[in-house]
Amino acid sequence: RRSFDRPFRRSRRMRRRANPAPSRTIALVGLMGVGKSSVGRRLANRLKLPFADGDVEIESAAGMTVSEIFAALGEAEFRAGEARVIRRLLEGPPIVLATGGGAMMNPETRALLKAKADTVWLRADLAVIAERVARRDTRPLLRGKDPLEVLTGLAEARYPIYGEADVTVDVGQGSHGQAVDAIHKNLRRHLRNRRRAETRT
Repeated sequence: RRSFDRPFRRSRRMRRRANPAPSRTIALVGLMGVGKSSVGRRLANRLKLPFADGDVEIESAAGMTVSEIFAALGEAEFRAGEARVIRRLLEGPPIVLATGGGAMMNPETRALLKAKADTVWLRADLAVIAERVARRDTRPLLRGKDPLEVLTGLAEARYPIYGEADVTVDVGQGSHGQAVDAIHKNLRRHLRNRRRAETRT
């Protein structure tokens, strides 16, 4: 006999309807070393979406590493290629996209991200990021320089632009899993608010 006295529990199908899959790409923005790629992979798994790393896609398109592109062609050409790659990715189906730290500084790319993606700024203490990036000598903007000094300069220039993101999440020193939980929670709130706004218009 079926009991009707049990507390109401939503079925998996109902929960999926309450939290439908994102209809637009989720683009992670922020400084180098903040964890966009590591967190992005886990977020993509949570959202059941494909994952793309902007730098990896650029390297694949150019047949060169990011360091080689900087050395042979310069930062300006790298940024131009980055803009082309991001445009191509945003024209496809929804994904979780980890962008390069300077991607949003390109006005065209920034406008495209606003039009075709929901953007999430991953923010962390600069000292924490500096400690992370100091472990690897693969970042052209840091080569031969003090990481904290470079990151401080980048933050001054880029934080006002990152602040235009749809969602801001402080990732700090917590685990990647905690970061994904925080992003997921804030994204759901943002998407609910956007859908409500769309139904009113």
